Amino acid sequence: MNRKQSEDQSEFFSALDLLEKEKGISKEYMLERVTTALASAFKKESGCEDANILVEADDKKGDFKVYQVMEVVEEVENEFTQISLEEANRLHSRRRYEIGSSVQIELKPKNFRRLSTQAAKQVIIQGIREAERGRMLREYEDKKEEIITATVTRIDEMTEAVMIDTGTSIVPLIKSEQIPGETFREGDKIKVFVIKVNNEQRGPIVTVSRTHPGLVKRLFELEIPEIQDGTVVIRNISREAGSRTKMSVESRDPAVDPTGACIGSHSVRINSVLRELHGERIDIIKYSDDPAEYIKASLSPAKVEEVTILEGEQRSCRVIVANDQLSLAIGKEGQNARLAARLTGYKIDIKTRESLSASESLT
Repeated sequence: MNRKQSEDQSEFFSALDLLEKEKGISKEYMLERVTTALASAFKKESGCEDANILVEADDKKGDFKVYQVMEVVEEVENEFTQISLEEANRLHSRRRYEIGSSVQIELKPKNFRRLSTQAAKQVIIQGIREAERGRMLREYEDKKEEIITATVTRIDEMTEAVMIDTGTSIVPLIKSEQIPGETFREGDKIKVFVIKVNNEQRGPIVTVSRTHPGLVKRLFELEIPEIQDGTVVIRNISREAGSRTKMSVESRDPAVDPTGACIGSHSVRINSVLRELHGERIDIIKYSDDPAEYIKASLSPAKVEEVTILEGEQRSCRVIVANDQLSLAIGKEGQNARLAARLTGYKIDIKTRESLSASESLT
């Protein structure tokens, strides 16, 4: 090996040391990749894909050695993979071979520098890409089902997707995951909820949202100390983003009012969440193990007179309200009843006593 080749290889091994230190890419792993790539390159260069090429890396000396591995046979049928017993013993006079054993013949390729440089460069570039993908994937996996603060970089006029910089990469906040009516400008700081992370060849595909109920949950967890320490627990959330959310909570301490803890003195705590959601209405519901009480509370702000859990039907109930509470209980376009049903998991049939009496008289 000439001086230039020695210097090139020494620089290569130093580069691997740096990659391991700065990128966390295992030097052993990279050397395995490089030797495999070099063996493949030598095969192509020799014009014989049948040749069994072995490349060994000597980390201590900082160099590579290339061998052609051949099988010792009585009669040679393939000159690239086989060698006669006589020839094997002639090449390695200090060792006696037998039929079926292997011989390693060291090669001194003239184009070693070019091939090794190309192979090393390709493997290093690929290794860096893989390391970056791995790092990004780990970072996003740690943030899965969490809130991250991102910066709006641009808006795609065709798809209306908002491109945001999470500090790890640029990801799209697609139109369907944006709160209806919300507008963005470049440079805006926004909070998004990480729904899922898919590991694709070109890198992690991250789905973020501002409509997911998890965003509301995490916002309250960030804002309310009693939720952070586990005193108050969020049981469920039903949401129609940009319009209204219902969230049920319970307290593990009888002395702590869970709804009051979430609202805060003079509504300070809940207002902080509302500002992030641009005024989306949020109903805080006290959870109860009694289904009737839970359903009654879920239809707030309507006042419910009676809740009957229907027997023989799967999670269904009948709710009685006064005439002046009917429209409030159902809500605009059925929203209040719909959110209450999602929150409690019950199918809710809302009636007044007059309408119930009329339907029963008909039967």
